[in-house]
Amino acid sequence: MPADAVNPIALLAASLRLTAVPSAVATSRMFVRHTLTRWRFEEHTDTAMLVMSELVTNAVKASGITDPHPKPWQITAEHVIGIQLRAIEASLYVEVWDRINTAPVRQNPTLQDTSGRGLLLLDELVKRWNIYHPPVGGKVVWAELPLGVPLEPPPFAQEHVPLMLPPGIRASRGPVEEQARTALFDQLLKTTVDAMISTRVNDAT
Repeated sequence: MPADAVNPIALLAASLRLTAVPSAVATSRMFVRHTLTRWRFEEHTDTAMLVMSELVTNAVKASGITDPHPKPWQITAEHVIGIQLRAIEASLYVEVWDRINTAPVRQNPTLQDTSGRGLLLLDELVKRWNIYHPPVGGKVVWAELPLGVPLEPPPFAQEHVPLMLPPGIRASRGPVEEQARTALFDQLLKTTVDAMISTRVNDAT
């Protein structure tokens, strides 16, 4: 094989930009179920939905509106989060972008506390998680779940059935929505290139 040859690897990815309000949590769960059903990874749906819920909840608290019934005039073009699912090699990645650079902080809730357990739960559910700060700003919090087997290319072109979103939950086009789109694509591109390089190195040894 030529030294400059590129070995393609199987990759599945889907993303959405949502308004950063509490109803984004339920929409993100719909997105996970819809996407993993289409990818035929139904056995991972429950865990991925729980992880996505925790990450989206944190993103809304950090950069959005926490009122469960916000007024339309309270929502601006800055209230955007981005969500992404990505399957590559033998892993499924759950990724959430928000425009605040500050990292989430682990808390030590008591038995009486009703919140603050999100990151502790994340530690129990996923193989690993971390934070990526893309060049466009904000942060992507990502979590890796093992698929159990290496991802194989789909045997045929999959029919795309669009996810019907509740009214007003899709983020409005604008600079922050574009920032979210770019950040998630940058995360996808960076990690895919890293995986291709790793595959090439392993093949050469």
